[in-house]
Amino acid sequence: MQHKRHAHYDTAMRRMVDAGAARLGWRADRQAEGGFSACHLAPPLARMIDHTALKPDTTADQIRELCDEARKYCFASVCVNPAWVPMVARELERSEIGVCTVIGFPFGASRAPVKAVEAEVAIADGANEVDMVVNVGFLKSGKYEEVEQDIRAVVQMARRANSPVVVKTIIETALLTDEEKVIACVLARNAGADFVKTSTGFASGGATTADIDLMRRVVGSEMGIKASGGVRSREDAEEMIAHGATRIGASASVAILKGETATTKY
Repeated sequence: MQHKRHAHYDTAMRRMVDAGAARLGWRADRQAEGGFSACHLAPPLARMIDHTALKPDTTADQIRELCDEARKYCFASVCVNPAWVPMVARELERSEIGVCTVIGFPFGASRAPVKAVEAEVAIADGANEVDMVVNVGFLKSGKYEEVEQDIRAVVQMARRANSPVVVKTIIETALLTDEEKVIACVLARNAGADFVKTSTGFASGGATTADIDLMRRVVGSEMGIKASGGVRSREDAEEMIAHGATRIGASASVAILKGETATTKY
């Protein structure tokens, strides 16, 4: 029913614009009645971006600015380190912006039970998306059962939540061979993750179109793919999407939407 309402609004607005309207008014206080919000008018690209700040020296003021930008541009989520999740959840309360955090970040070398508890606390604090880093050392050592159990521990914790929690698995493509990337994607799929994600942004490289192509061939259409690390411009983002990415992780989100190129690494 909600989808039909949105389609109705879209059709109505197009008719008014076609008829010559140069500006449209909307009663913000009627959102609950129609299930409509300003984010439904946001550019599709904005709704595919996780607006990200994961540097260790990120301050509270920068987190508030991140949330303000996310509300202004209607990004898919704000992605922060776990300590900032309670603050972000408060800042974004009653908005359509997701609260995303990272688990086992940035090395993925924590024990599986520790990652599960970290996810549990983050979800209790208000996170509805968690990006967990696989144990790269285990993966490269051929300890595939342990890696799958590691991912599943976080997935199972997410599934216990009262509301849906999205799990993204960061496989750190820059550190893997193509064979290892394939195996990592298969393990993430077997463990029940919702997405596979290229990078933490803290390794020797970030997302590449070749990796997105490979990951999409492995997981098919049943999983999301998040390209992160080095996406600094609209052209970068659109290229990743053209090759199969369904989510972009970037700190350059605003520059991307403005058609500018950021100098930031992540």
